[in-house]
Amino acid sequence: MRPRNQTARDQLLSTLGRQPAAGAADLAARLSVSLATLHRLLQEVQPQVLATGRARRTRYALRRPLRGDLSELPVYEVDAAGRADLLGPLALVAPQGTWMDLSGSRWPVPEESRDGWWGGLPYPLYDMRPQGYMGRQLARASHRELGVSADLQAWSDDDVLHVLSRLGSDVSGNLILGNLAYERWLSGKLAPPAPLAEPQLGPAYAALAEEAIATGVAGSSAAGEFPKFAAQRQLAGSRTPHVLVKFSGADRSAAVRRWSDLLVCEHLALECIAEGLPDQASARSRVVQHAGRTFLELERFDRHGAFGRSALIGLETVNAAFIGDTSTDWTRLAERLVAAGLLGEDDAQRIRRLWWFGRLIGNTDMHTGNLSFMPLEGRFVLAPAYDMLPMLYAPLPGGELPAREFAPPLPLPPQRPEWNAACSAALGFWQRASKDSRLSSVFRASCKANGQQLQRLAEHA
Repeated sequence: MRPRNQTARDQLLSTLGRQPAAGAADLAARLSVSLATLHRLLQEVQPQVLATGRARRTRYALRRPLRGDLSELPVYEVDAAGRADLLGPLALVAPQGTWMDLSGSRWPVPEESRDGWWGGLPYPLYDMRPQGYMGRQLARASHRELGVSADLQAWSDDDVLHVLSRLGSDVSGNLILGNLAYERWLSGKLAPPAPLAEPQLGPAYAALAEEAIATGVAGSSAAGEFPKFAAQRQLAGSRTPHVLVKFSGADRSAAVRRWSDLLVCEHLALECIAEGLPDQASARSRVVQHAGRTFLELERFDRHGAFGRSALIGLETVNAAFIGDTSTDWTRLAERLVAAGLLGEDDAQRIRRLWWFGRLIGNTDMHTGNLSFMPLEGRFVLAPAYDMLPMLYAPLPGGELPAREFAPPLPLPPQRPEWNAACSAALGFWQRASKDSRLSSVFRASCKANGQQLQRLAEHA
């Protein structure tokens, strides 16, 4: 004789697998059993079922394995003093998505995820994934040992979780996923690498650039398309030894010379932002030149001292999680974040100034990956500026340097205060660039002409 409630027992897991976050009453109705019977059946399959919430808010889901493992992944966060605490467990659920409770953390939570259910990954984890130049190098170098595609774009969310849980001990922000990655981080604390001393910096950077080009560097996976590597160096007065280093080619071609010019310009632009835009921080940087290469050293503002970290999230991810706007206009997205109570008006004003500054120095690459925030008490605050340079003058993929017309825009009357502040800082940038001997003479001449053009424009704004 068939055991009582065997049909419901047979259908329980498949029903849960089709409908995550199911309530007890709904689940019992679907299986045609009483609530008491449902709870007995759930006890029988407890290791395979995730139960969250209390009383009537309790929800159930079928756990989904990651590479055959049903275990939850712990997510740790590291504070500015270098102490790590458990932020919470991450569970994979069927048929897709995850569960992680961020309520009570510093992270704002979208309304649809206030009970911890996410259609994909919790948004704070998205910027941890390998990205850009360094991410592609990691994928090419380690895809076989990790069991993932050599093409980053082909990675699923589960691939990202698998890689981060093993190698993600030094990614953007302050989160560490999984015990293996956490143990790697602890090992780094117990036996930290010696930061590069100033006399060895040039040769060491040249060697790291060659290694990054040849094999990839399986370290930090900070986003970005410019060739770069991560390093630690000694520098008096610095806030942290952790740096990201962008670098140019080593030959004397016109394209390489232009990329060198642009790296120097990024350094100058970051200086002008910090000095010329009210209350606007920027990444601290300096230029090192050695063995025919130009290196732009960028001190990481999500690192503090040798081991401290702070949270970080990009505008692209914030937009996807909270707004879903198709625009890439920083100012429009900032206004929507203010309207949603997620951003202060003072930060929105800083973003408007920064947006104008970029346009007035010919930055044609101000996408939503080039502006970031830090979470604070359920809101976002603007992070220091980075990736600000006159990309109008970047070489084409084939290396050509076409003539470019610098056409700085004028503001509408309500935009004039932010435009004026940005214009003053941009004029300072063009003036510095026109006199900087690290730039090619041809590019210095363009910078001088652009500054004169902007000065004439400012007189009629």
